Amino acid sequence: MQFDKTQIIDMLKSQGDHDKAQQADQELPQQVDTERDSGMLEKLGLNPADLMSKLGGGGGLGGMLGGR
Repeated sequence: MQFDKTQIIDMLKSQGDHDKAQQADQELPQQVDTERDSGMLEKLGLNPADLMSKLGGGGGLGGMLGGR
């Protein structure tokens, strides 16, 4: 699943992780792919599955089904 980098940065800021948000801004590509960029996401302490549930538009099965 793909996300715009700003979605991830905004989520980190809303959680109070401003240092991680700044790091994400510097290191992530504009379009983040949870599979391709999983190593970078994990380096930031982000689980790709968690991102899909938080940012995937409804999460749970709805988020998974939207990726088909």
